[in-house]
Amino acid sequence: MKKYWRVINIGIQNHLAYRFNFLARTLFGLIPLMAMLMLWRTIYAGKGADALVGAYTLAEMISYYLVVTVVSALTMVSDDDWQIAADIRDGNINHFLAKPMDYLAYRLCLFFCGRLVYLAVAALPLAGFFWLLRDYLQWPANAATLGWFGLSVVLTALLQFFISYALAMLAFWVLEVSTFIFIVYAFEYIASGNLFPLDILPPALQRVLTFTPFPYELFFPVSIYLGKVSGTALWQGLGLQLGWVVVAYGAARWAWHRGIRRYSAVGG
Repeated sequence: MKKYWRVINIGIQNHLAYRFNFLARTLFGLIPLMAMLMLWRTIYAGKGADALVGAYTLAEMISYYLVVTVVSALTMVSDDDWQIAADIRDGNINHFLAKPMDYLAYRLCLFFCGRLVYLAVAALPLAGFFWLLRDYLQWPANAATLGWFGLSVVLTALLQFFISYALAMLAFWVLEVSTFIFIVYAFEYIASGNLFPLDILPPALQRVLTFTPFPYELFFPVSIYLGKVSGTALWQGLGLQLGWVVVAYGAARWAWHRGIRRYSAVGG
């Protein structure tokens, strides 16, 4: 494991070199969030403080988007899929094929380094934004809820990374993987609950989405935080989320082994 701790150390140093980019991304990312919150406040206007849209009060809806922002900061895959595809296309993985280092573990270490540095840089502006909306922010009902939320966030990060890794493996077969990444990203943006809570959709569509990995990339952990999921539904959801993590991991491993069989390392 010593070599992976070394990777983590180097990864943190490398990501710190781009700390201003992380800060700028956070600040500009707050602009669409502010617009979304203003939209929902307009929707709730005139309905009363306890009015419901779906199963959400205004405070719960605003809390939903604030927690989405935190979960995204902790789990979002930024440029990892592009970098993995570039390593394959440019032949940079040659260095790993001749060394006792697992490429997936290497990229996973770099992914968590990036999330750690991003969160450290984004913590201050996010804290200020949360403080301005402190009257609306809701906290978990108890410590157990917060613990299950933390576990779900870890599974969310792994799920997003493994899906992105598996997509990047397409670089073994096609020259440009951007089309596939953008298609999956479009589904993720809507079906993960980034744009709106999924439980305001028609029940039939909700049931269909339950059997896809997308709700477990964002909507499910946020629902745990807000207390929307508990009891049997919580255990079933965590089981399904863990199942999708295993499936995505298996797909990532399978794609790597299949791709390596047809990969040709040319050059010195």
